[in-house]
Amino acid sequence: MDDVVWLSQPPSMARALERFTLLFPLWTLMAAALSLLQPDWFSWVSGPVIVWSLALIMLGMGLGLAPADFRRVLVAPKPALVGVVCQFLVMPLLAALVAWMLGLAPPLAVGLILVGCCPGGTASNVVALIARADIALSVVMTSLSTLLAVVLTPLLTSLLAGRYVPVDGWTLLANVLQVVLVPVALGVSLKQGLPRFAARVEPLMPPVAVLAIALIVGGIVGSQQEVLLRQGGLLVLATLLLHSGGFLLGWLIPAVMGESVPAQRTISIEVGMQNSGLAVVLARSGGFASPLTALPGAISAVIHSLLGSLLAALWRRRP
Repeated sequence: MDDVVWLSQPPSMARALERFTLLFPLWTLMAAALSLLQPDWFSWVSGPVIVWSLALIMLGMGLGLAPADFRRVLVAPKPALVGVVCQFLVMPLLAALVAWMLGLAPPLAVGLILVGCCPGGTASNVVALIARADIALSVVMTSLSTLLAVVLTPLLTSLLAGRYVPVDGWTLLANVLQVVLVPVALGVSLKQGLPRFAARVEPLMPPVAVLAIALIVGGIVGSQQEVLLRQGGLLVLATLLLHSGGFLLGWLIPAVMGESVPAQRTISIEVGMQNSGLAVVLARSGGFASPLTALPGAISAVIHSLLGSLLAALWRRRP
């Protein structure tokens, strides 16, 4: 998945799909706002709908993977390794620090830590494209962090969130396998076994992913409307601090280590943007008692999309 490719669609349709995808921050923001005003509109987005929506996103990621993506890591592993280490070191620790500093209620603290322990999100590849960053590195980092998340997300969540509530690491592991590894493996298998079919379907997956994330955000925000209206300011501040810190440290660390400017931008985007949809699904199905645990993931999707887009627009003007 070297770029947002629309080759198998007619030109007018391809342009429309691309425009829709590039406006993903607007759709997530609109979904959050609408669900606050009319929560009943999104009441159907719950349980299995959320799980299957995320599985569809992960299937799209699998369709976009190619052996060349991983050969690049073997040839020049340093940027990808620096990025993945930052991903699973900076964001989990930063999430735990922000939750402690702001004194978040246990369910919200756990939800924020869960966001921090998730891999990079697929939207980061679109933002990397806008920012004129290293697209191939972005895809490799997203893929590697997603595969490593099968083990690291349950492990890190158990270590950092266990002080707030009991965390069932095995349940988390089972859920990550279900909603991440299986769909990604299916996507890779389809691409290898049915390449022509995969080539036609793959260009549709980015806009489908954008729509799925917007619906997940709307469903979670709408279901917790009253809590969000009471505590929304604090939660927005928490996610703003988390993602701003991720973007900043994700840029500073590779800069200090001598990485190229495109690599610095890419790692910053990958570290700052999380797979918030996965955080929501794990919060709902990972053995956590409170439905509030899913709320930071929904707010995170809006915040990191907006921050990432602003950063991309700034970097696009600076070659």
